[in-house]
Amino acid sequence: MPYNQPLQRFKAEFFRALAHPIRVTILELLRQGELSVGELQERLAIDPSSVSQQLAVLRSRDIVDTRRAGSNVFYTVRDPAVFGLLDIARTIFDNHLITMQEMATPDRGEPPAKDRQAPLPGGVRRSG
Repeated sequence: MPYNQPLQRFKAEFFRALAHPIRVTILELLRQGELSVGELQERLAIDPSSVSQQLAVLRSRDIVDTRRAGSNVFYTVRDPAVFGLLDIARTIFDNHLITMQEMATPDRGEPPAKDRQAPLPGGVRRSG
């Protein structure tokens, strides 16, 4: 695959824009539809300047669109394909969790450590 610098740069900037838990949460909230800054602030339970700062990052990367209605500004996700990406990230997270759980679960065929007998010197096991 040839190196495509503009595409690679776009992807890097795009993922940088998603690289904050509040921004991901904002996108998840917008999955249900348009929300105002005030509604986002209320649902996130953070101060208005933090919400505005995170929305500015998403806006600067054209991930969200705005609509003014009087003194309110409403946000929507520009491209619904973003939700597919978030869903894929969720699947990867779930797969990672399953792997970690499998690694943490002892092999069911072996007795618990307290019931296992240590081998004798030379690797010989005790009988019975």
